[in-house]
Amino acid sequence: MINEVYIIDDDDSSIVIFQQLFKEDKEFKFISVKTEEIDVALKNIPSLIVINEDAINRDVVALCKKIRRDEDNQITPVIVVSSVSNREHRIQILEESIEYFIKKPVDEKYLYYTVKNLSRLLTINRRISPLTGLPGNVQIHAELKKRLTKKEPFSVLYFDLDNFKAYNDVYGFLKGDQIIEYTARVIVSNVHKEEGDTFVGHIGGDDFVAIIPSTFGERLCQHILAEFDAEVSNFFTDKDLERGYIEVENRKGIIEQFPLTSLSIGVVVCEPGRFSNMLEIGEIGAQVKHAAKSVMGSSYAVDRRRENK
Repeated sequence: MINEVYIIDDDDSSIVIFQQLFKEDKEFKFISVKTEEIDVALKNIPSLIVINEDAINRDVVALCKKIRRDEDNQITPVIVVSSVSNREHRIQILEESIEYFIKKPVDEKYLYYTVKNLSRLLTINRRISPLTGLPGNVQIHAELKKRLTKKEPFSVLYFDLDNFKAYNDVYGFLKGDQIIEYTARVIVSNVHKEEGDTFVGHIGGDDFVAIIPSTFGERLCQHILAEFDAEVSNFFTDKDLERGYIEVENRKGIIEQFPLTSLSIGVVVCEPGRFSNMLEIGEIGAQVKHAAKSVMGSSYAVDRRRENK
């Protein structure tokens, strides 16, 4: 995943320094942003923001307040680089939940590792699922909003394990966690083979989401389901595999039969202008995932409607 770092200055004096410092780090992309462009820039939700106070024609404290009040950038780390040595000024900036104040003249190595380590820490913290190591709902929502803002075509894949509760009731939560981890690995390994800016998130439980910069997701779905079905049998006993279902006693003491766990995928094709917000995408996603789950075994369904809502 590319870390987009926004360098806020009004004279483009900083961008060359960062590009030179990180010329060997291909995972970083530095973008120069004028203060007058900050509203548009914040909508793209950068990985990190660096403000060169000496090169902006705006009050830096007010600018920091604006960034922190933006709901999509409340957790975006900010570094202020400045020649102002006044202690009260530094404290005033840090009070706005700004991560670092670096005083000029700047030691380039210090600046390099501050940016590098802050980005690494943010990546770890954003992976809020201790089970799968994948981003959770905050990042999922941010990614969807970013794609909608860019008005570029993309597809959203919603994943759900079928009969997972029954599996947990029979095999226990530890085994249930293992099958969730396995599902995450299958999804991630296949999605990250796609070209472009891809994303995989863990909604919670046995629900996942993936975003791909393409409106042709069927091939990807086929590969994921084939890989999932090839190894999911390892999570069942020979007895259950032989009969093709598991038995669960319900609250009334009646034995019920459930098919073996499979994977369903609902795909929403997001052409530019079709959706105005992520809630609309989620509504269609729930419908198309339900259609996939109505089919026995692992399956996928694609919603390609193009009309504007």
